[in-house]
Amino acid sequence: MAATLHITSGDCAGQLLQEAKLSGEILVWHDILYDGPRNPGWPSEATLQARAIFLEQSTAGGLDQAYVLETLQAQYRKLSEMPADTQIVLWFDACLFDQSMLCHILTCLQHLKRSQVELICIDAHPRIERYNGLGQLQPSELAASYPTRQPVSPEQFEFAYQVDRAFAEQDLAAFQTLAAQSHAPIQWIPAAVKRWLQEHSYADSEFGRLEYHALAALRTGHHSPAEIFTAVAQADTPPQYWGDTTLWAKINGLADRTPPQVRIQGPSPRLPQWQSEHPLAQYRVYLAG
Repeated sequence: MAATLHITSGDCAGQLLQEAKLSGEILVWHDILYDGPRNPGWPSEATLQARAIFLEQSTAGGLDQAYVLETLQAQYRKLSEMPADTQIVLWFDACLFDQSMLCHILTCLQHLKRSQVELICIDAHPRIERYNGLGQLQPSELAASYPTRQPVSPEQFEFAYQVDRAFAEQDLAAFQTLAAQSHAPIQWIPAAVKRWLQEHSYADSEFGRLEYHALAALRTGHHSPAEIFTAVAQADTPPQYWGDTTLWAKINGLADRTPPQVRIQGPSPRLPQWQSEHPLAQYRVYLAG
C-alpha cells in the first residue's frame, strides 16, 4: 500500500491531525507565502536564503536565520524525496495565510510531477460561530472530515500556478483580476486575495486593515497587547489569517512611520514578536501625539 503524507499549516493543526490517528505521516509547512522575497514555484537556494533573512528580520530576530533556512530546506527536500506513489493529502483553511501556502505547495508538486494529490479545505463548522481554521476543531472532527477529500484537478493545478506567481511577484494587477473572479477553480482564492489587497489599503485610509483595527482599538482605550489583540480579533471577520506575531509587527510598523502613529511604552522600544526576556504584559501602546 502506498504511503500517505498529510501536509498542513500550523503546529496546532499538525498536532490535532496527529491525535486524529489518520494513517500516514504529517508535515507542517512553515513559511509566510503571501509576503517577502521569492521566485514563483520551486525555490532556488538563493530564494531560501533570502526568505530566511526576511523571516528573521520580520520577527525582529525572534526566528533565527540559520534555523529558518534549515527548516525551509528540510520541507522542500521532503517533497522531492517522496516515493513516486505517495498519496498526498493537503489540509488547509480558507484564510490568506493558508491559501497562499496551498497554491505554492500545489505549484511545487506540479513541478515535481506529483499528481496524486487530494485537498481538504474546511471553511466553516456548525459548532463554531467565529470559525477561523482547523486549529479550532477536535481530532475526531478532523478524522470525520477525511472522507470529504477531493482530488486536485489539472485546472486547479494551473490556477494555483497563476496565484503563486502573483504572490511571489506581488503583482497588483494580477491580484485585482483574481479577486474579481466569481467561479475560481480554487474557490477560496478570491476572498483571500481581497484580504491581501485590504492590507495595503482599507476603508479609504492610508492604513491596512490590521493597522486600521489596531488604531481603532487604541482610540477606544485598549492599551495592553492582550487588550489590543482581543479588540482587533473581534473587529476582524473570519477567517483570521494572522496571529499575535503579525499584529505586533503591524503595531511596530506604525511606531516606525514618519511621523509615528503610535507610541510604545515598555522595557524595549518595540513589541517583541517572539520569545523574549520581556513579558508582553510589561508593554503599553498609545496613539502618538
